[in-house]
Amino acid sequence: MKKVLAGALLAAAFAAPAMAWEGKVVACYDKVWVPAKYGYKQHLIMAAHTEWEYKNGQMVKVHYPAVYKESKHLVKAGYYVAKKASCK
Repeated sequence: MKKVLAGALLAAAFAAPAMAWEGKVVACYDKVWVPAKYGYKQHLIMAAHTEWEYKNGQMVKVHYPAVYKESKHLVKAGYYVAKKASCK
């Protein structure tokens, strides 16, 4: 019985300093979200052209600009980065 009690007392004596130790704060960081990056491509739907139209009793030359369809694609996914900040 005395050996068990002595062993438990000895183990507690060695464990106490390890549990009571607290490290020193060296630096603090915030978690910051970096949004995703996208690329865009334009696909030609209808080329630019001019047409003659009859309006209000006269011939009118009308210009129609090009028509594009824009598609979006992921270049780089969003991610978190650690940014150095002041400690609270």
